[in-house]
Amino acid sequence: MSGLLLRLAGPLQSWGERSKFDRRDTAGFPTRSGLLGLIACALGWARGQSLDDLAALSFTIRVDRPGTRIIDYHTVGGGLRDGQKIPTADGKGRPAGKGTLQTWREYLADAVFVVALEGPEPLLDTVEAALHSPHWQPYLGRRSCPPEQPLVLARSNDPQGELRTAIPLARRLRSENNHEQLAVDFICDSGPEDQVRSEIFDVPDRFDRIDRTYQPRPVWIETTTLPTTLAAASTREHFQQLADYVRGGR
Repeated sequence: MSGLLLRLAGPLQSWGERSKFDRRDTAGFPTRSGLLGLIACALGWARGQSLDDLAALSFTIRVDRPGTRIIDYHTVGGGLRDGQKIPTADGKGRPAGKGTLQTWREYLADAVFVVALEGPEPLLDTVEAALHSPHWQPYLGRRSCPPEQPLVLARSNDPQGELRTAIPLARRLRSENNHEQLAVDFICDSGPEDQVRSEIFDVPDRFDRIDRTYQPRPVWIETTTLPTTLAAASTREHFQQLADYVRGGR
């Protein structure tokens, strides 16, 4: 099965896992629902449209940099007129003096992930074309989090191998010796029983604007040592390696 290799990087990312009401969390890696949403956005699909056609896609995520978790504090609704009050559970507006709602929104700052997206050839052709020429701006979990370029790295007949042996790693070498160990986490859709296994509610059952439901799925966390040649001594050198890879000089 061939695949696409995507690079998810930017100042901020946020991949909601258990977000409810005024607290908007983020998982430590891109969720399946977030990745399917990114693709659906590029395809121009409307909110609430069935994602069944994307069910055959699988994702393997390489965690280049997990990023720093930050919390953005917001207040909303203050100063609204009576007809514009934030609704309560019974459908009425919040009472006078209590119209301001506090929210806490989590982000991953300076995180970098590389994703091997695998699936049937015809579907990959459609997804690749959409990501190169998206209908709407793709974003990294939230609309306020656009990805930096390049987003699409390559099409490969061996995307798993590319993740482990070829794609430059967004990690800086601490020394020039070749004995440094580059331990990197991989988030996989399947794996052997002796690897760390977890569960996450990120399979979209309904993807409507308001009424969204998700099903659980298992994920496997694999830690692998990668060659030091994939890392760089500086940010400038890393982006040169990345440019060479995208141009096919790998």
